[in-house]
Amino acid sequence: MPTPFPNSQTESDGSAVIRALSYNIRSLRDDPEALARIIDACAPDVLLLQEAPRFFRWRKKLARLAKATNLVYLTGGAPAAGPAILCSLRATVENTEDVLLPLTPGRHRRGLATAVVRFGRARLGLVSCHLGLQKDERQAQSGLLLDRLGALGVEHAVVGGDLNEGPAGPAFTLLADVLQDGAAIAPWGGTDTFPATGPARRIDAVLATKGIEVLACGVPTDLPGVTGSDLRAATDHLPVLAALRIPASA
Repeated sequence: MPTPFPNSQTESDGSAVIRALSYNIRSLRDDPEALARIIDACAPDVLLLQEAPRFFRWRKKLARLAKATNLVYLTGGAPAAGPAILCSLRATVENTEDVLLPLTPGRHRRGLATAVVRFGRARLGLVSCHLGLQKDERQAQSGLLLDRLGALGVEHAVVGGDLNEGPAGPAFTLLADVLQDGAAIAPWGGTDTFPATGPARRIDAVLATKGIEVLACGVPTDLPGVTGSDLRAATDHLPVLAALRIPASA
C-alpha cells in the first residue's frame, strides 16, 4: 500500500506543515479540467506554476484556474514571463514581486515570480522559476535565482521550477548545493517528470532552504484523486508535490 502523503497542519510549536506543488502547465493549452482535478487532489497550500498564461486574457485564465482549484492568484504570469504563484486561503501574504531576468538575444525571456507569506508563525519565501533551454543560460539564471532568494529577507524559502535539465546538470547542481532537493531528500511517489506521456527525465523540482524539514516529495502518482489519464492529459509535464515542515519564525 502506498505511503500516505502528509496533510497540511499547524503544529503546537508554531511550525507549519504545508503542501507545495510545482507544475508546468503549458499555458493551459491541454485539458484544463484534468489539470484542475490534479491540483485539487493535491490540495496545495502554495502552487508554483511555470508556463502560466501570459498573453491574451492571461489574468482571466489564471483567475479561472484559481477558482477551479480553491486557490487565489498571488503573483506572476505575464509580468514574470511565465512563472506564477497561487496559494490557499491558509496563507497570509506579506509581499509579492515579479522579476524579469536579463534577456539573452534570440532566446525566450525568463523571469521569477516571488512572494513572502506566513502560515501562522511560520514565515516563508516562495520562488517559481523556469530556466532556459541552453546550458550556459540556465547556469547563469540559477545564480541569479539564488541572489534573488537571498534578497527576500527570509530565513526559510521554497523554490519550485522547471529546470530544463536533470540533477547532474550544472544549474540543477548549483541549486542543490545550496538548497535541499526535495525528491532526493525524501522521495515519495514517482520520480521522472517529462514528458508526461512517458516520463524519462527529472527536470522539475521543489527545493527548500536547509532549515526546512522535507517530509515527502515526488510526482503524486499514488495520491487519491490523481489518475494516470489526467496526468497525461493535463499538460506535457508531471507535477512535483512536496510536504514541508516550516519552522516558526523567531
